[in-house]
Amino acid sequence: MTISTVGVIGAGTMGSGIAQSFAQAGFTVRLVDVSAAMLERARGTIEKSLAKFVEKGKLSAADKGAVLGRLSTATALSTLADVDYVVEAIVEDAAAKGTLFSTLDTLVRPEVVLSSNTSSIPIATLGAATRRADRVLGMHFMNPVPLMVLVEVIRGAHTSDASMRIAFDLCAKLGKTAVESADRPGFIANRVLMPMINEAIYAVMEGVGTPEAIDTVMKLGMNHPMGPLTLADFIGLDVCLAILHVLREGFDDAKYAPCPLLERMVAEGKLGRKTGEGFYTY
Repeated sequence: MTISTVGVIGAGTMGSGIAQSFAQAGFTVRLVDVSAAMLERARGTIEKSLAKFVEKGKLSAADKGAVLGRLSTATALSTLADVDYVVEAIVEDAAAKGTLFSTLDTLVRPEVVLSSNTSSIPIATLGAATRRADRVLGMHFMNPVPLMVLVEVIRGAHTSDASMRIAFDLCAKLGKTAVESADRPGFIANRVLMPMINEAIYAVMEGVGTPEAIDTVMKLGMNHPMGPLTLADFIGLDVCLAILHVLREGFDDAKYAPCPLLERMVAEGKLGRKTGEGFYTY
């Protein structure tokens, strides 16, 4: 099956980055979101990102125009009826994703693979909402998508080898490295990352060190490119909390219980970069 047109659903940070990456790789991209304002903001974000590539000499001005020309936006899912591949990147909520996958199952052609950028929700749950569980898989991109080369490709209980090959081939065309993960809570990246972030938050709450001190230790002592608290702010503290809840419930293990400080900050609307305040002020 030749894939030339890709549908991306969700125009937030991840969705816009995914759309940009596919468009830069030569695919025709249709970006869909229920909010016209979000779509307008996403296009502006993509234009700024491409401009940086031009400034750094990694993209020509003509190529920038061509990339934008391959990207269209819409608020109606019906515009995806004839796409060759779908990447879902909406809110990290199992019920919302399940409803969307059920709708997509009746909309796109039977042979089309439906992938999710979920960072923790079981792929089996999404596959069960369709009649094509063999063509449902996870495609977890890292943020910022245009710069990060890793993609976790998650195989659900019924995902076929053919569907996995399609996803791996697409990652190669995007210039990204695909790593297969089993369909377990948090997959690989967040099963390892979120307990570390959670422990760093406990260290703040218990007065072990300031956010700056903790991040400096992890950067200079463990050679991490950024500290866990800076990273948490970047990801979004609400997203971190949601993933920890999935891990806690999925494994029925108290070691994944979110730190009370994280829960309090989210309740207060201190979500990190996107709200201007988290462990740091932006």
